[in-house]
Amino acid sequence: MSNDINYKNNPLHGVSLKNLLIEMVDHYGFDILYAYLNINCFKTKPSIESSVKFLKKTDWAREKVEAFYLYQYKNLPKASADQFKLPPRDRIVPEGQVAGEPAELSLEDAERLREKREKKAAEYKKGGGRRSGRDFGGRRDDQSSRSRSNDRNNIWSRGSSDNRNNSSSDSSSPWDRAVRDSESSQKPERSGASDPWANWKKKTQ
Repeated sequence: MSNDINYKNNPLHGVSLKNLLIEMVDHYGFDILYAYLNINCFKTKPSIESSVKFLKKTDWAREKVEAFYLYQYKNLPKASADQFKLPPRDRIVPEGQVAGEPAELSLEDAERLREKREKKAAEYKKGGGRRSGRDFGGRRDDQSSRSRSNDRNNIWSRGSSDNRNNSSSDSSSPWDRAVRDSESSQKPERSGASDPWANWKKKTQ
Protein backbone atom coordinates (compact mmCIF):
# COMPACT_ATOMS: atom_id res chain seq x y z
CA MET A 1 0.00 0.00 0.00
CA SER A 2 1.16 3.52 -0.74
CA ASN A 3 1.86 5.84 2.21
CA ASP A 4 0.29 8.73 0.26
CA ILE A 5 -3.18 7.15 0.50
CA ASN A 6 -5.14 6.73 3.72
CA TYR A 7 -6.35 3.14 4.05
CA LYS A 8 -7.20 3.41 7.74
CA ASN A 9 -10.94 3.30 7.09
CA ASN A 10 -10.51 -0.09 5.42
CA PRO A 11 -11.32 -2.74 8.10
CA LEU A 12 -8.50 -4.90 6.72
CA HIS A 13 -5.96 -2.21 7.64
CA GLY A 14 -3.61 -3.61 10.28
CA VAL A 15 -5.48 -6.96 10.51
CA SER A 16 -3.43 -10.07 9.79
CA LEU A 17 -4.80 -12.94 7.72
CA LYS A 18 -4.72 -15.20 10.79
CA ASN A 19 -6.67 -12.75 12.96
CA LEU A 20 -9.41 -12.14 10.41
CA LEU A 21 -9.83 -15.91 10.00
CA ILE A 22 -10.11 -16.34 13.76
CA GLU A 23 -12.82 -13.64 13.85
CA MET A 24 -14.87 -15.21 11.06
CA VAL A 25 -14.46 -18.82 12.22
CA ASP A 26 -15.52 -17.87 15.74
CA HIS A 27 -18.63 -16.17 14.38
CA TYR A 28 -19.62 -18.35 11.39
CA GLY A 29 -17.68 -21.60 11.67
CA PHE A 30 -15.86 -23.46 8.90
CA ASP A 31 -19.06 -24.95 7.46
CA ILE A 32 -20.52 -21.53 6.59
CA LEU A 33 -17.21 -20.32 5.18
CA TYR A 34 -16.96 -23.34 2.90
CA ALA A 35 -20.63 -23.12 1.88
CA TYR A 36 -20.25 -19.50 0.73
CA LEU A 37 -16.65 -19.46 -0.47
CA ASN A 38 -16.22 -23.03 -1.79
CA ILE A 39 -12.55 -23.19 -0.78
CA ASN A 40 -11.35 -26.65 0.20
CA CYS A 41 -9.14 -25.49 3.07
CA PHE A 42 -12.40 -24.83 4.95
CA LYS A 43 -13.71 -28.35 4.23
CA THR A 44 -10.93 -30.94 4.48
CA LYS A 45 -9.68 -31.15 8.09
CA PRO A 46 -9.99 -27.37 8.45
CA SER A 47 -7.89 -25.42 10.92
CA ILE A 48 -6.70 -21.85 11.27
CA GLU A 49 -3.06 -22.81 10.69
CA SER A 50 -3.67 -24.91 7.54
CA SER A 51 -6.04 -22.28 6.12
CA VAL A 52 -3.53 -19.48 6.67
CA LYS A 53 -0.80 -21.53 5.02
CA PHE A 54 -2.96 -22.19 1.95
CA LEU A 55 -4.31 -18.66 1.62
CA LYS A 56 -0.88 -17.04 1.86
CA LYS A 57 0.29 -18.87 -1.26
CA THR A 58 -3.02 -18.68 -3.18
CA ASP A 59 -3.84 -15.10 -4.18
CA TRP A 60 -7.33 -15.63 -5.63
CA ALA A 61 -8.49 -17.55 -2.55
CA ARG A 62 -7.01 -15.01 -0.13
CA GLU A 63 -8.68 -12.09 -1.92
CA LYS A 64 -11.97 -13.98 -1.93
CA VAL A 65 -11.75 -14.46 1.85
CA GLU A 66 -10.76 -10.83 2.44
CA ALA A 67 -13.68 -9.59 0.33
CA PHE A 68 -16.00 -11.83 2.37
CA TYR A 69 -14.57 -10.26 5.50
CA LEU A 70 -15.33 -6.75 4.22
CA TYR A 71 -18.80 -7.20 2.75
CA GLN A 72 -20.29 -10.02 4.84
CA TYR A 73 -18.55 -10.05 8.20
CA LYS A 74 -18.05 -6.25 8.37
CA ASN A 75 -21.17 -5.69 6.26
CA LEU A 76 -19.78 -2.73 4.30
CA PRO A 77 -21.75 -1.32 1.32
CA LYS A 78 -20.82 -2.70 -2.09
CA ALA A 79 -17.60 -1.26 -3.49
CA SER A 80 -17.64 1.07 -6.49
CA ALA A 81 -16.72 -0.35 -9.90
CA ASP A 82 -13.25 1.24 -9.76
CA GLN A 83 -12.54 0.00 -6.23
CA PHE A 84 -13.87 -3.48 -7.03
CA LYS A 85 -11.04 -3.92 -9.53
CA LEU A 86 -8.50 -3.58 -6.73
CA PRO A 87 -7.48 -6.27 -4.20
CA PRO A 88 -9.59 -5.92 -1.02
CA ARG A 89 -6.66 -4.64 1.06
CA ASP A 90 -5.95 -1.90 -1.49
CA ARG A 91 -9.50 -0.56 -1.60
CA ILE A 92 -10.28 2.86 -0.18
CA VAL A 93 -13.37 2.88 2.01
CA PRO A 94 -15.01 6.35 2.08
CA GLU A 95 -14.97 8.18 5.42
CA GLY A 96 -18.74 7.99 5.77
CA GLN A 97 -18.81 4.20 5.59
CA VAL A 98 -18.48 2.28 8.83
CA ALA A 99 -18.50 -1.41 9.60
CA GLY A 100 -21.82 -2.90 10.65
CA GLU A 101 -22.99 -6.07 12.31
CA PRO A 102 -22.03 -9.33 10.57
CA ALA A 103 -24.51 -10.46 7.94
CA GLU A 104 -26.85 -13.25 8.96
CA LEU A 105 -25.86 -16.30 6.92
CA SER A 106 -27.09 -19.89 6.87
CA LEU A 107 -26.37 -23.15 5.07
CA GLU A 108 -29.82 -23.00 3.49
CA ASP A 109 -29.18 -19.55 2.02
CA ALA A 110 -25.77 -20.69 0.79
CA GLU A 111 -27.37 -23.67 -0.98
CA ARG A 112 -29.97 -21.45 -2.69
CA LEU A 113 -27.23 -19.07 -3.79
CA ARG A 114 -25.17 -21.97 -5.17
CA GLU A 115 -28.16 -23.35 -7.13
CA LYS A 116 -28.91 -19.91 -8.55
CA ARG A 117 -25.32 -19.49 -9.75
CA GLU A 118 -25.23 -22.97 -11.27
CA LYS A 119 -28.50 -22.33 -13.12
CA LYS A 120 -27.20 -19.08 -14.59
CA ALA A 121 -23.94 -20.74 -15.60
CA ALA A 122 -25.81 -23.62 -17.28
CA GLU A 123 -28.08 -21.23 -19.20
CA TYR A 124 -25.11 -19.20 -20.39
CA LYS A 125 -23.23 -22.34 -21.44
CA LYS A 126 -26.29 -23.78 -23.20
CA GLY A 127 -26.71 -20.59 -25.19
CA GLY A 128 -23.03 -20.49 -26.08
CA GLY A 129 -22.76 -17.05 -24.50
CA ARG A 130 -25.35 -15.60 -26.90
CA ARG A 131 -29.08 -15.49 -27.46
CA SER A 132 -30.53 -17.91 -29.95
CA GLY A 133 -30.76 -16.51 -33.47
CA ARG A 134 -29.30 -13.10 -32.65
CA ASP A 135 -26.14 -11.97 -30.98
CA PHE A 136 -26.07 -9.36 -28.28
CA GLY A 137 -25.94 -6.55 -30.77
CA GLY A 138 -29.29 -7.57 -32.17
CA ARG A 139 -27.80 -8.83 -35.43
CA ARG A 140 -28.71 -12.16 -36.89
CA ASP A 141 -26.33 -14.99 -36.19
CA ASP A 142 -23.84 -14.95 -39.09
CA GLN A 143 -23.84 -18.70 -39.57
CA SER A 144 -27.63 -19.02 -39.74
CA SER A 145 -27.81 -16.01 -42.09
CA ARG A 146 -25.25 -17.57 -44.43
CA SER A 147 -27.15 -20.85 -44.34
CA ARG A 148 -30.43 -19.18 -45.33
CA SER A 149 -28.69 -17.20 -48.09
CA ASN A 150 -27.12 -20.36 -49.49
CA ASP A 151 -30.49 -22.11 -49.46
CA ARG A 152 -32.05 -19.29 -51.47
CA ASN A 153 -29.19 -19.30 -53.96
CA ASN A 154 -29.43 -23.06 -54.35
CA ILE A 155 -33.15 -22.84 -55.08
CA TRP A 156 -32.59 -20.34 -57.91
CA SER A 157 -29.62 -22.29 -59.18
CA ARG A 158 -31.64 -25.48 -59.31
CA GLY A 159 -34.46 -23.71 -61.12
CA SER A 160 -32.15 -22.28 -63.79
CA SER A 161 -30.39 -25.60 -64.21
CA ASP A 162 -33.67 -27.47 -64.58
CA ASN A 163 -34.90 -25.01 -67.21
CA ARG A 164 -31.72 -25.40 -69.21
CA ASN A 165 -31.91 -29.16 -69.02
CA ASN A 166 -35.57 -29.24 -70.10
CA SER A 167 -34.96 -26.96 -73.05
CA SER A 168 -32.03 -28.99 -74.33
CA SER A 169 -33.36 -32.48 -73.61
CA ASP A 170 -35.73 -34.54 -75.72
CA SER A 171 -37.04 -36.36 -72.67
CA SER A 172 -39.55 -33.60 -71.80
CA SER A 173 -42.60 -34.16 -69.66
CA PRO A 174 -45.89 -35.52 -71.14
CA TRP A 175 -47.48 -32.13 -70.57
CA ASP A 176 -44.78 -30.37 -72.63
CA ARG A 177 -45.16 -32.90 -75.46
CA ALA A 178 -48.94 -32.47 -75.48
CA VAL A 179 -48.58 -28.70 -75.77
CA ARG A 180 -46.12 -29.00 -78.63
CA ASP A 181 -48.39 -31.48 -80.47
CA SER A 182 -51.35 -29.15 -80.03
CA GLU A 183 -49.40 -26.19 -81.38
CA SER A 184 -48.14 -28.13 -84.40
CA SER A 185 -51.63 -29.41 -85.20
CA GLN A 186 -52.89 -25.82 -85.40
CA LYS A 187 -50.27 -24.74 -87.96
CA PRO A 188 -51.65 -24.40 -91.54
CA GLU A 189 -50.44 -27.21 -93.76
CA ARG A 190 -48.90 -26.55 -97.11
CA SER A 191 -51.33 -27.25 -99.94
CA GLY A 192 -51.24 -30.89 -100.97
CA ALA A 193 -48.32 -31.77 -98.86
CA SER A 194 -50.08 -34.50 -96.92
CA ASP A 195 -53.76 -34.59 -98.13
CA PRO A 196 -54.31 -37.30 -100.86
CA TRP A 197 -57.83 -36.03 -101.55
CA ALA A 198 -56.49 -32.59 -102.40
CA ASN A 199 -54.00 -34.15 -104.84
CA TRP A 200 -56.79 -36.20 -106.50
CA LYS A 201 -58.98 -33.13 -106.84
CA LYS A 202 -56.22 -31.21 -108.63
CA LYS A 203 -55.77 -34.02 -111.09
CA THR A 204 -59.44 -34.18 -111.99
CA GLN A 205 -59.78 -30.45 -112.54
